[in-house]
Amino acid sequence: MSTDSPQPLWQPDPDRIARARITRFHAWAAEYHGAPAEGGYAALQRWSVDELDTFWKALTEWFDVRFSTPYARVLGDRSMPGAQWFPGATLNYAEHALRATDTRADEPALLYVDETHEPSAVTWAELRRQVGSLAAELRALGVRPGDRVSGYLPNVPQAVIALLATAAVGAVWTSCAPDFGARSVLDRFQQVEPVVLFTVDGYRYGGKEHDRREIVAELRRELPTLRAVVYIPLLGTEAPEGALDWSALTSADTTPVYEQVPFDHPLWVLYSSGTTGLPKAIVQSQGGILVEHLKQLGLHCDLGPEDRFFWYTSTGWMMWNFLVSGLLTGTTIVLYDGSPGYPDTGAQWRIAERTKATLYGTSAAYVMACRKAGVHPSRDFDLSTVQCVATTGSPLPPDGFRWLHDEVRDDLWIASVSGGTDVCSCFAGAVPTLPVHVGELQAPCLGTDLQSWDPSGTPLVDEVGELVVTNPMPSMPIHFWNDPDGSRYHDSYFDTYPGVWRHGDWITVTSRGSVVIHGRSDSTLNRQGVRMGSADIYEAVERLPEIRESLVIGIEQPDGGYWMPLFVHLAPGAVLDEALLNRIKQTIREQLSPRHVPDEIIEVPGVPHTLTGKRIEVPVKRLLQGTPLDKAVNPGSIDNLDLLSFYEDLARKRA
Repeated sequence: MSTDSPQPLWQPDPDRIARARITRFHAWAAEYHGAPAEGGYAALQRWSVDELDTFWKALTEWFDVRFSTPYARVLGDRSMPGAQWFPGATLNYAEHALRATDTRADEPALLYVDETHEPSAVTWAELRRQVGSLAAELRALGVRPGDRVSGYLPNVPQAVIALLATAAVGAVWTSCAPDFGARSVLDRFQQVEPVVLFTVDGYRYGGKEHDRREIVAELRRELPTLRAVVYIPLLGTEAPEGALDWSALTSADTTPVYEQVPFDHPLWVLYSSGTTGLPKAIVQSQGGILVEHLKQLGLHCDLGPEDRFFWYTSTGWMMWNFLVSGLLTGTTIVLYDGSPGYPDTGAQWRIAERTKATLYGTSAAYVMACRKAGVHPSRDFDLSTVQCVATTGSPLPPDGFRWLHDEVRDDLWIASVSGGTDVCSCFAGAVPTLPVHVGELQAPCLGTDLQSWDPSGTPLVDEVGELVVTNPMPSMPIHFWNDPDGSRYHDSYFDTYPGVWRHGDWITVTSRGSVVIHGRSDSTLNRQGVRMGSADIYEAVERLPEIRESLVIGIEQPDGGYWMPLFVHLAPGAVLDEALLNRIKQTIREQLSPRHVPDEIIEVPGVPHTLTGKRIEVPVKRLLQGTPLDKAVNPGSIDNLDLLSFYEDLARKRA
């Protein structure tokens, strides 16, 4: 892979660089904390990892983090896992999320959009009032610091209010989207034993109503720790017996009381996709998320009170939690509850237009779908407020960068970002003062010593290696739920390189300091010693108009051989004939490498994904190696379980 790209796709102009919050932070940190005044972002980033304690101290001062009791030092123990951040400090996440009410009471904190695409606003004053009312009611129900509160909710204002009220009382939030089936939800919630469940009666998606009352009844039966169920009648149905009414709990005019909790007190539980077993229940802290998200949103995303922040997400994905944290910077956040492509593929652009979003985040898959469908965002929508389009979920292919540049605006900041549910943040991505190169993430984030390592732990430049982080980040999990000795946590990230976080992605750190993501390292294609990420194959193959989606697997054979099939889901009307087979092979041979031409190209009825939309490569690989379905995959984590029978049958035939 070439990293020669002297001409950036986009370069921020001097005025934009001067206005960026990260520029002002840099100058201030140089004056008061010894950061290097010269050398631009690269020098600031190097200082932030070399002087980790000083950087995070400076960050909390810059954002005026309110410690109700002071910290003894920034890092008590810096070993991973188990780093101790700001020992002795107490604070509250929700208090910081609602601070803007003091200066912006009558301006919108939330803009809520459903499939009618008509925004409705919740002001800062109204948001704080409802959080105060609900927090008081939670306390009246006996909810105490450390208790778990769960939400089976779509991306609606009530979900944000419930999260903030939970954090205000020091309880621990956890949520699933209502398109998750009962088994998927129970696999998650049963692990953490919630005492309250917030739920809707159903949701609207793709122009249809989806009734979830039977699933809610099953959740109530199977979660014996529940003391209360709070019912939000999104579809207008009657509350079931014994359920509490949302509007009654949020009607009082109550100022929130914020429980002051230790820095490392649990804030929420997120879940891994759980494709091969029970999802990992990942616990992150109030203080760790607060400071990490202030850094990401306030410096890297350049968000402030004048901004509107829209990211297409659901409550089952970490990006929803990240979106809610936009409130920390006084930013108006946009909540969209509905299909990403309803009533047409351009839906998300219409929402960005109607909400006057300044930062619009989506998936790389949506960008590529728009490109394939011939959507013309700037022609059909007024996107004059949109300063940045950000993507995550999978690597944005070079064609995606060019399409955004050509079809949205040539002066568009394109931020491809990469991180993980595990840290609820980014390792690399958006920097408003740096150029954007096609196919690359701009740089590692501040305070994140991101490196690419070979198997022996030697750092690599301009070569593919394992994504590692060699110093602690405040939002790394404090622990996993139900992992008393910490072994599952340790094995997930620290078993390859002791004391160093290995994330499981292949990356290249370029000599320019940018980053290229090649996909998951546990599904890497290793042909005759040449390693390639699956994302590279998808990017090349899915340019062909006949290919709707693809899945590539590399399987080591017992005889020492290597079988690499490519599965293709065809566009309507396409036929996998000799001509198309040859074009696929030629595309891979010419654009990637002759070694990575697949051994077989097989048409499939569809590509299975996790519930958060990621292709499931490793479980399919296990099926093809003969692992039984119930051991290869957790059925509750898959969007369409029926698709797996195709791969299971294929394994049987090959055996």
